[in-house]
Amino acid sequence: MAVLHLKAKPNARLTQLLPAPDGTSWTVRLQAPAQNGQANACLLTYLAGVFGVAKSEVVLLSGHASAFKKVDIRGRIAAEVQATLAGLLA
Repeated sequence: MAVLHLKAKPNARLTQLLPAPDGTSWTVRLQAPAQNGQANACLLTYLAGVFGVAKSEVVLLSGHASAFKKVDIRGRIAAEVQATLAGLLA
């Protein structure tokens, strides 16, 4: 089980994943608005593409109505997730 702790910022110009200033979590900017679950759907679709898994393998564990979210990337171990995230920084 690979769980990501994210802060979501909807209504951005483009969807992107950035390290948070605290260094332990990530901020994801989402183009979609935070209405009717649009931002959450955008988040799950985007993360599926980043980690190369099916959309059904990305599960929102908590934060359905909050900016702070916990997301499980199924089909990936924590080391694979960390390696992908490290690749985003390079």
